[in-house]
Amino acid sequence: MTRKMKLTRALVDKIAATIPDPGPMPDVEALNTEAAIAARHADALAARPPGPFWVFAFGSLIWNPGVPVEARCAARAEGWHRAFCLGPDTRYRGNPDAPGIMLSLAPGGQCNGVALRLPEADIAAHLMTLITREPPAPPVWLDLTSDDGPIRALCFVAPTDEIVRTSGLSLSQIARQIAPAVGMFGNMPDYVLNTVEQLEAAGLHDEMLWELQALLADELAAL
Repeated sequence: MTRKMKLTRALVDKIAATIPDPGPMPDVEALNTEAAIAARHADALAARPPGPFWVFAFGSLIWNPGVPVEARCAARAEGWHRAFCLGPDTRYRGNPDAPGIMLSLAPGGQCNGVALRLPEADIAAHLMTLITREPPAPPVWLDLTSDDGPIRALCFVAPTDEIVRTSGLSLSQIARQIAPAVGMFGNMPDYVLNTVEQLEAAGLHDEMLWELQALLADELAAL
């Protein structure tokens, strides 16, 4: 079944595409030092399992991995679910006047996403690119299930208390907050639109995201 999204590019374009860098986020500044990034990089490589290097994409990595991808397949992480729980973001897709909230994984349930296989050549450099741009917490290796069998993949889930996490908001409250949010990487409506479109194209329907895009469309239409 082909579903028609209520959120459209015309609605998304009501918000500025990007703004100049609003400046560092004090809560995570210590995690973005060269030493902290290098430590996360080294730890991820040291814990790497044998075989191909896989990354689990559940949000923007699906449509904007930023690194070469050799292969991709639908995959599922058990014990985690997709949630807008990473924030407030006042730099990347939000600003101090209109903070964003990014997707991460929260404990419980399951999450359908896409496993990305990275080329072995220059894998250390590709990993550094991902670690530098993703939330500044140690990524974890997760066991995924797929039609091609089990996959052990790196996931930027940010499960620790090192990252500020948003909780207790309803979907309506999240939609209201992120509708005007824009930062140096882009705006939140664009983030939601691209993520839902790519999940639907891959045959991965997420009921929470589908409801959120409709709520977000209403918020943008009222601006």
